[in-house]
Amino acid sequence: MQNRMMITGAGSGLGREIALRWAREGWQLALSDVNDVGVAETLKMVREAGGDGFTQRCDVRDFSQLTAFAQACEEKLGGIDVIVNNAGVASGGFFNELSLEDWDWQIAINLMGVVKGCKAFLPLLVESKGTIINIASMAALMQGPAMSNYNVAKAGVVALSESLLAELKMQEIDVHVVCPSFFQTNLLDSFRGPKPEMKAQVGKLLEGSPISAADIADYIYQEVAKGQFMILPHEQGRMAWAVKQKNPQLIYDEMAAMADKMRMPRTK
Repeated sequence: MQNRMMITGAGSGLGREIALRWAREGWQLALSDVNDVGVAETLKMVREAGGDGFTQRCDVRDFSQLTAFAQACEEKLGGIDVIVNNAGVASGGFFNELSLEDWDWQIAINLMGVVKGCKAFLPLLVESKGTIINIASMAALMQGPAMSNYNVAKAGVVALSESLLAELKMQEIDVHVVCPSFFQTNLLDSFRGPKPEMKAQVGKLLEGSPISAADIADYIYQEVAKGQFMILPHEQGRMAWAVKQKNPQLIYDEMAAMADKMRMPRTK
């Protein structure tokens, strides 16, 4: 019976909602975050929802912290069945404005954090014939303007997931990658970018989203059960991806027009 799950970035947002969705099925949750208060609150909510588990502080940039977390899962839960590499940060800015430090920070957390999570937990997953769920973004597939470092990091998560899907099939390890569009979350708390207006624009997109993190967690739960590899929780995202597969130029033109619009000085 598979019922032990690890989640990074479980202190808030989508990570918390994934924990609660699986907790309702009575799962044991290993929850990590750099936000101690948030992750303690998630565990309290998990217990109220019918699950149980433990928390451990973990910065996904540090491989030794992830291997220590995997060890804790082995000691406290006897192993792990599902890992969710969810920890992530937001950033934005046109390519010429982004510093190399902005790139390093973004790649270190959003891409290498997922690579290290998979690496640290792979021995346990081989044992349990477990499941990997990597959280990417529609940005990985659509490459919107003024977020090149975020786009590249998330596209890397999709490419990693596709590689693992092929390589781990013989070991009976399932792999899924989730590409949500904007949704109501606290991702902006970690937002880093050269211009404050960019944060306001992203904030508007998040507020305008009709879908909550809880809705997305439920959609992931259903699609994982169906064995779906690429999980696109937003209907608009699924439509946009279908258009791009048929006619990529249409999307490239749309993104170029959007970039021009973003660069225009705003008239009051």
